[in-house]
Amino acid sequence: MNFKTLILASATSLLLAGTAMAQTAIKIGVLNDRSGVYADLSGEGSVIAARMAVEDFDAAGKGITVEIVSADHQNKPDVASNIARQWYDQDGVDLIVDVPTSSAAFAVNEITREKNKIFMNSGAGSADLTGAQCSPNTVHWTYDTWALAHGTGSAMVAEGNTKWFFITADYAFGQALEKDTTAVVEAAGGEVLGAVRHPFPGTDFSSYLLQAQASGAQVIGLANAGGDTVNTIKQASEFGITQAGQALAGLLIFITDIHALGLETAQGLVLTESFYWDLNDETRAWSERFAAENGGKKPTMVQAGVYASVLHYLKAVESTGGKETEALMAAMKSTPTSDPLFGEGMIREDGRKVHDMYLFEVKSPAESTGPWDYYSLLATIPAAEAFRPLEDGGCAFLAE
Repeated sequence: MNFKTLILASATSLLLAGTAMAQTAIKIGVLNDRSGVYADLSGEGSVIAARMAVEDFDAAGKGITVEIVSADHQNKPDVASNIARQWYDQDGVDLIVDVPTSSAAFAVNEITREKNKIFMNSGAGSADLTGAQCSPNTVHWTYDTWALAHGTGSAMVAEGNTKWFFITADYAFGQALEKDTTAVVEAAGGEVLGAVRHPFPGTDFSSYLLQAQASGAQVIGLANAGGDTVNTIKQASEFGITQAGQALAGLLIFITDIHALGLETAQGLVLTESFYWDLNDETRAWSERFAAENGGKKPTMVQAGVYASVLHYLKAVESTGGKETEALMAAMKSTPTSDPLFGEGMIREDGRKVHDMYLFEVKSPAESTGPWDYYSLLATIPAAEAFRPLEDGGCAFLAE
């Protein structure tokens, strides 16, 4: 385990100065991938985002002492499970945030419910977190596979791309994304000609791309993420797949993936995100501060989600005057969400955070005006349409 502890200087200084007595002490655990294929989209950037939320909320000034710890779950459910259990049982962690990789998120989701703590997920994609595996202790903040499938999948089918083939990461997230996108394609009258699943994480995608190429599909849907998606797109370009007329649908692409690919390779890709640094003055101002602390890299929607979820949690701590789990969850669900990155929103009874989503197209090199100027906005998907309806999720605890 790679534990790193950050005790906010502002909180410590306040205690030492004795200018105010901290009434509530909170420990937040940022659990994610710090060394693998999802490190760029979450990793240390999510720790920075959590720290910025504490600072912007002025927790110390409001009598709330916040300690942030972080660890690398290596994208392994057993590692994530062990860390979560140690944090809750021995280290006094109250809230776990981020946790990309759906299989790891499921493990943390289960332990959090068992220990009656709170889990605010930003990094994992499976919509089952608010469906078959929903929990009264979990909030799913940033995006999910249903939203991605309906955003990117619907847009591509509407353009006449009705024959699909999937290259899928063989774990919970990839399987959920393939399932949800298949439902969208078939509901629109399209057809799925086949699918192939690769180990997670993968390195050589050539055999899977050759099968997709031979399928005759108009669209090759990439139900993977992070470094796997980057490598799949790079190798597809080397095979001349898009040049031969087949389209690639990156069903989950982050801005860090586009940065790694370069606009020459990524141009024209259509993708769905819940956040982009260049949406408005507030997102630009926050992202500039973030980049200054993150080696010049702009934030991903996952890191933005960590910031916004921690901010909303701290508001609940302030309003309830403590950290009792049932009171905090009730406060977070009954209070509309509001932050500079996602705007206005809400948390539903099943834990689904609801906000607008956006359909973007990646710019060409000629269209880009500078570093990180990568997206053109095609459409805004209203919050009411962006996520699976509550009644369709099958969340069991709602009926209890």
